[in-house]
Amino acid sequence: MHRVGLTGNIASGKSAVAAVWQRLGAAIIDADELARLAVAPGSPGLERLRTAFGDEVIAGDGSLDRSKLRSVVFADAEQRTVLEAIVHPEVARLRSIEEAQVERGGATVVVHVIPLLFEAGLEETVDEIVFVDSPVDVRLERLVRMRGLEPDEARRMVDAQKPAGPKRKRADVVIENTGTLAELERKAEAVWREIEGRASA
Repeated sequence: MHRVGLTGNIASGKSAVAAVWQRLGAAIIDADELARLAVAPGSPGLERLRTAFGDEVIAGDGSLDRSKLRSVVFADAEQRTVLEAIVHPEVARLRSIEEAQVERGGATVVVHVIPLLFEAGLEETVDEIVFVDSPVDVRLERLVRMRGLEPDEARRMVDAQKPAGPKRKRADVVIENTGTLAELERKAEAVWREIEGRASA
């Protein structure tokens, strides 16, 4: 099975690319969805977060208060490392389970959407890497307008990730997201056709 790593810094447009590929028949495994499962109410992951960060990161309904957790980890690199040490191993376990299910279903290509692919050192787990890129000012504006974040919080989230330049060099394909959503979707479709061709070669 051909493994594609789809990545990009926050608000770059990688989710929109993944949605296009899914419409075209791609098997998608999204690390963000797995991360939510890893810390769902009642999970060992959530209890480890409670132990590490305190009850203040737990909402009244027993779920993770993501806003509170973000305010802690994006202001402190050491705290972010603690978070990743708790969540990443569980996400990796869930990813292996989902990939095995996809393979049993007969898929020849699986797309792993992994925002922190480079940060987590997962380059060797995929056969090719597609990096979606968009200018920093555009990404900041999206975080404020579409996700309702305060500008300072948006800046902290952007600054917490490694810059795009080195990632672009390490990717096999770069999709530039500098125009409209329709333009991005057309680029995504073209890249998917190329991936299908490589996978069947």
